[in-house]
Amino acid sequence: MKRTSKFILTKILGWSVVDKAVDVPKCVVAVAPHTSNWDFIIGKLAYSSLGRTANFLIKKEWFFFPFNLFFKSIGGIPVERNRKTSMTEVLAAEFDKHEHLHLAVTPEGTRKPRKEWKKGFYFIAHKANVPILLIALDYGKKEAAVLDIFYPTGDYKTDIVKIRAYYKDVTPKKPENFIP
Repeated sequence: MKRTSKFILTKILGWSVVDKAVDVPKCVVAVAPHTSNWDFIIGKLAYSSLGRTANFLIKKEWFFFPFNLFFKSIGGIPVERNRKTSMTEVLAAEFDKHEHLHLAVTPEGTRKPRKEWKKGFYFIAHKANVPILLIALDYGKKEAAVLDIFYPTGDYKTDIVKIRAYYKDVTPKKPENFIP
């Protein structure tokens, strides 16, 4: 899968992958900006080209036959938005069950412009005591970049400013939909 993903991403689509961080066994993977459905394809190919696998959250509405079989096979975890249980608690507990788990999340939570990012990715990592792997999809450079590993301190307000600063010079697919 690594070579196939790398071939598609670099030779066919013309993208490059820059990896500035070491691989860790467990992490929340924050992929931003998220302004287009293409982000999923580029992100999945880029991560696979590094020889890494990640689970990802996807709306439960996409989990119907035959798509449910496909999404499950590539690591999809259905999310029911109207659940009364805390997804943060459930997902943080998943890290205790696995020796290796990378959970990819788009901090914005939508492809539409959001002044405030969703907090779940941060609190899942903090509660599970795992780092956040920061990944940028830069359409201007045609580059998927593993920017850094960020260890949440528990001070969300301070940490989110630092996290968002990593993405300030990144060009999204649809710039009008991203507020860095």
